[in-house]
Amino acid sequence: MRQDRAARWGRPGYALLGLLCLAPMAAAQETPRLGLEAVATRGLQSPVYVTHAGDGSGRLFILEQPGRIRIVQQGRLLPTPFLDITKQVRAGGEQGLLGLAFHPKYRQNGRYFINYTRAPDGATVVAEYRVSDEANVSATEERRLLVVPQPYPNHNGGMIEFGPDGFLYIALGDGGAGGDPGNRAQNRRELLGKLLRIDVDRGKPYGIPADNPFARGGGRAEIFAYGLRNPWRFSFDRKTGQLWAADVGQDAWEEIDVIKRGGNYGWRIMEGKHCFPPRRGCSQAGLQLPVAEYGHEKGRCSITGGYVYRGSRVPALTGIYLYADYCSGEIFGLRDGRQRVLLPTKLRITSFGQDEQGEVYVVGHEGTVHRLSGGASR
Repeated sequence: MRQDRAARWGRPGYALLGLLCLAPMAAAQETPRLGLEAVATRGLQSPVYVTHAGDGSGRLFILEQPGRIRIVQQGRLLPTPFLDITKQVRAGGEQGLLGLAFHPKYRQNGRYFINYTRAPDGATVVAEYRVSDEANVSATEERRLLVVPQPYPNHNGGMIEFGPDGFLYIALGDGGAGGDPGNRAQNRRELLGKLLRIDVDRGKPYGIPADNPFARGGGRAEIFAYGLRNPWRFSFDRKTGQLWAADVGQDAWEEIDVIKRGGNYGWRIMEGKHCFPPRRGCSQAGLQLPVAEYGHEKGRCSITGGYVYRGSRVPALTGIYLYADYCSGEIFGLRDGRQRVLLPTKLRITSFGQDEQGEVYVVGHEGTVHRLSGGASR
């Protein structure tokens, strides 16, 4: 079994600038410079995600793996955490505070949701919190929506996000170890190895959208898609609503999927577009194959999913899906099935993020957040 992300997190590195080799992928003929503009480079501990509240404040919210949410406001990292739940989080390796999603009506209701691995047992918890009377400080009362036992300490997934439909989507890995020993990803009676979709505005503790594929039977009602190994970041295209997910591979292949309702994405039958033991002869009937994959050459080992770029700072990137490899530090772009290395870095990229304007941010596990930026054409 190849080395897990758990054993890799924590290596030092710094951002590099590079040329955007994008001409074959973009409508524009110029080749702009692509760089990383520092947002926060000190004072963060093991950041794993960055997002915004959608409330017009312009603030960035950064997840620290040990169990804190930090705020960058007007270019400054605030010293007091928005939320600190370190005492209830089991952190280290692939565990910790892994997901954050603000309710679409956060400005009115102050509700937001987190995903973390619970101390001491490592179970995945999805819970609701609310902001306090102070905008930069959360209340600490927790309402748990979902608790999923984890048989192993890796492959927790962790991403949560509201879709254009207003429902909360939740990514869960297959439960860990190697080769999905419990075949959980293909078992529709299990929540592990799935992308879930729930209604946080109805039901106790949540409701089931009527058009979930198994809402009326045949599997767990929460399931939206299945057959995933360790979906490490998914996102919705701000323009089209299309759902993109990066699924971390086993020994050889990293994959990018466009997720459709009820889709089976193949794990553990397939790793990427390839049979996983046996290495040949597996049945692909009914499976959704990746839209792209890459192998482990040149030091690559673990995909980090990103976003389809819809910002305005780097127009040549518009419509391109951005993602990275954790070990190599490369930032890639995908359009029409064609992949390119856009920017080499020395970062251990744990995540991408977006602000309210659709600009994309890059999170380095060593304690950095940068904004993707462009420059004069060359």
